[in-house]
Amino acid sequence: MRVGPHEFASNLFLSPLAGYTNLPFRLVVREVGGIDWATTDLVNARSLLERNPRALQLVRTGPAEKLLAVQLFGAVPEEMRDAAALVESMGIASVDINMGCPVKKVTGIGGGSAMMTELNKTAQLVRGMVAAVKIPVTAKMRLGWDENNLTAPDLARVLEDAGVAAIFVHGRTRAQGFSGTVNLAGIRAVVLAVQRIPVIGNGDITTPEAAKHMLDTTGCAGVGIGRGAFYNPWIFRQTLDFLRTGAQSPEPGYADRVAVMRRHLDLMVEVFGEELGCKLFRKPAAWYAKRLGPAKEFKRAVIALRTRAEFEEIVARYSEWRAQFCDERGELQEQYAPAPLKASFLREPDDVAPQSIPVPRGPVDVW
Repeated sequence: MRVGPHEFASNLFLSPLAGYTNLPFRLVVREVGGIDWATTDLVNARSLLERNPRALQLVRTGPAEKLLAVQLFGAVPEEMRDAAALVESMGIASVDINMGCPVKKVTGIGGGSAMMTELNKTAQLVRGMVAAVKIPVTAKMRLGWDENNLTAPDLARVLEDAGVAAIFVHGRTRAQGFSGTVNLAGIRAVVLAVQRIPVIGNGDITTPEAAKHMLDTTGCAGVGIGRGAFYNPWIFRQTLDFLRTGAQSPEPGYADRVAVMRRHLDLMVEVFGEELGCKLFRKPAAWYAKRLGPAKEFKRAVIALRTRAEFEEIVARYSEWRAQFCDERGELQEQYAPAPLKASFLREPDDVAPQSIPVPRGPVDVW
């Protein structure tokens, strides 16, 4: 897989998710394996230029992140250009332009999905960014503003001509948000619209089978995974193995899941300090819990987490409580196992409703 001058082994990408794809989580999924390229939370270009502490925290990285993209949002060409140059000066590998965020806070200033409605204006902004830096500039978009305005193929051609190195496309419109079915034909249309650059598909990748189906059906060069990684940080490694061998990897056991949660919390404390790190960890901990089986006792306790030591007490109490749902081998009895995840584009009309993937609420609401 290649983006600009960068060549790497995995064609799987961690998609940006506001409030979640921070440095600790990016490090967790890198350590679990199967991923080379990740993207930060979306960052306001103006805030970054003003050295706002929040913006600087969002772009914080470390030696383990050789292939990192900072995702910028904004609509003022000069600000986006100068912010891209600042990102390059920090030694970061790539700049990604947010053209997909559907929330009013972003679209209201002409950023996010609003950039899909004015192609000429967007092209001018992108050319300025590409000319200002030597690192690759990429773009993440949706299929369009709504079903009547599926501008993604036209925008992809414009962006390729403007010099972007890759396009990430979520197979829904802005009007859909995260509801409804991911449109694989829409992603395929974007793939066919460009000639020289890779297109990475995104949306509802919750299993290795879903990733392979998207790759096979759309012809995209890679897939991005966002919410699915919070249920299962192993999804990148499992998917890479599945694409290479066709074999299913075993599901991680309870002890493995606790170990990853523990590592995630340790990194949160290291990056944000114990008080804030524990507070911020409450949300991803609830996501992890969705694959633990019955987890009422864990979730009730972890939403009030205050210290690292308290987490160990919570896990110990929960492990004892959880034992009643396990067999003699310590595995969950079948009737208590979490419902399977299934991508919207793989569901049959008569499927029993699978476990859904809620959209977390972050600093910009739902991206």
